[in-house]
Amino acid sequence: MIIDGERYANELNIALSEKCNILQKQYGRAPSLHVVLIGENPASQVYVKMKQKRAEEIGVESVIHLLDENVSQKDVLWKIQGLNVDEDVDGILVQMPLPAHLNTEEIIEAVNPKKDVDGLTSANLGKLLRNRATLMPCTPLGCMYLLKQWRSDLAGLHAVIVGRSILVGKPLGLLLSQANVTVTTCHSKTKNLAFHTQQADILIAACGIPNLIGEKHVKPGACVIDVGITKLPTGKLYGDVDFNAVKPVADAITPVPFGVGPMTVSYLMANTILAMEEGVKST
Repeated sequence: MIIDGERYANELNIALSEKCNILQKQYGRAPSLHVVLIGENPASQVYVKMKQKRAEEIGVESVIHLLDENVSQKDVLWKIQGLNVDEDVDGILVQMPLPAHLNTEEIIEAVNPKKDVDGLTSANLGKLLRNRATLMPCTPLGCMYLLKQWRSDLAGLHAVIVGRSILVGKPLGLLLSQANVTVTTCHSKTKNLAFHTQQADILIAACGIPNLIGEKHVKPGACVIDVGITKLPTGKLYGDVDFNAVKPVADAITPVPFGVGPMTVSYLMANTILAMEEGVKST
């Protein structure tokens, strides 16, 4: 089974578009996503354009705030504060990575948790830990959606996540645990990686190392979710999984591209819509 993220994202987008239409009629405006883009990182520019295109398709208003590469920490925080207090702004996304001179942690924490559509503030991650979250990181949500297309009930399965980032690995481990999955987390210091990954019913690669996961790492019949995506100088995109080597062994696998990526963007839109719904309820 090739898990077609593009197909499932398109299905989700139809439902999101319907929600946008309802909100537009009810409140006289569309959900509004504001993206803070700092500098001219080529990959970031591509991602932001992709998000903007998806927003237009669904009916979410998307506004890009482009700041200079050398912008000061104070000016970034001032920009975010302005978006925090603007009642017509539902979602705020600070595009990562940031230039090295900026304090990423402070900038993330500056975002109003009610508008934190990336789900990365301490407040929202803390709620996720307590199983009370509304706005959660988009890529883990996309991974969970795709896993449930493979098997609706994941309870009792063993998942191994290769990668422990705050963006994917850690929050995804929490979501899997909430679905009654047993979770093992591997990372750069893990010894004998294949020993651990071979135990997995669900193997999730999220470490950003092209083709790290090969046939020897995969238990026959496992579901393999490839989160990683790396663009080499040749222009070709590679995932963390050697797709052609692993496909004959796995029961299900996501491709790169058109696997997890489209789902991440769709859940960003879903979070923006949810942020608007929660915001208007509280006013």
